[in-house]
Amino acid sequence: MLKKHLLPFAPLVGFAILPSAHAVEPYQDNRWYVAPFATFINSGGDRRAADGWGGGVGVGKIINEHFNVELKGFYQGFGGSNGPWDLVGGSADLQYYLFRDKFSPYAVVGLGGMNTCASANCGIGFIGEAGVGASYEVNDHLLIRSDVRYRYNNNFNAQVQPGTDEFHDMTVNLGVVIPFGDKPKYAAKTDTRTAPAPFAVAPKPDCSTLDSDGDGVNDCLDKCPGTIKGAIVDAKGCAVRLILKGQHFKYDSAELSLNAKELLDGVAKDLIAFPQKNDIQVQGHASSEGSDSYNMKLSQRRAHSVVDYLKMKGVTNKLSAQGYGETQPIADNETEAGKAENRRVELIWIE
Repeated sequence: MLKKHLLPFAPLVGFAILPSAHAVEPYQDNRWYVAPFATFINSGGDRRAADGWGGGVGVGKIINEHFNVELKGFYQGFGGSNGPWDLVGGSADLQYYLFRDKFSPYAVVGLGGMNTCASANCGIGFIGEAGVGASYEVNDHLLIRSDVRYRYNNNFNAQVQPGTDEFHDMTVNLGVVIPFGDKPKYAAKTDTRTAPAPFAVAPKPDCSTLDSDGDGVNDCLDKCPGTIKGAIVDAKGCAVRLILKGQHFKYDSAELSLNAKELLDGVAKDLIAFPQKNDIQVQGHASSEGSDSYNMKLSQRRAHSVVDYLKMKGVTNKLSAQGYGETQPIADNETEAGKAENRRVELIWIE
């Protein structure tokens, strides 16, 4: 019986949960209101009673965008096989609004108490309600509201109706909501943020003032960026000669010293990272100590040692070794300082 009477209200329930355009402004309304309403009650079969009518009034407060709380009292009456029924009660309701707009659907739950009289049998019991509804805003001071609720009633052995103290009813409420006071006005949002400054593009540095690899040729003219540190370069900034000075070999030997290997590791790294595709001649030079022929052979072996080490480190330039002995001094062989400068290895880039 109850299900049959619920069917006409199914569209209202479905409509209440449809999505709607959400107001973009932050919700500010927190007014109190009074809500008189009329009720149609579909009594459950356990009462063995007819349907009836009633009414009541609620007093509530808007909490925020989604919640209302409300206290309400009501009276409902209808006939039945065991005499007329009179229901007087009240409840505390919590309403949850899906959103607030001109049309605002909500769900509601309520707990309360009710005095039930059937003929001369009366008893006070507990009620719990749950349902869905919607409100429609006519203007700032008047809303039309309707909801459909299931009500559970337990009369705690009062024996108002022989055989049961539990009742299941459906109520349909239709009324109005009258808020107190003026509806808060939403202040138009003013964007106080300052407009971002146009993206500033840093001026491109003047390449003529830059020398990134420190070879003495500015970046505008440098065709060989990343020149090996210490190399002598041409007008285009490309290496043409690199002199490796110091104690690179053990005494009277072509075996590279630890110092020499560390120096050549850096040379190999730079040649691989910034390759000039030129062939490179590795030249060995000696001081005037010892015979000319011996120094020529020693300088040749030392140049070969450098070539072999650079190849082992991954240098891909075509490398050749050439010993010059003591034939091309760059300092005075009469002094120890001059002799030390003449004992050298040079890398020559060949055009």
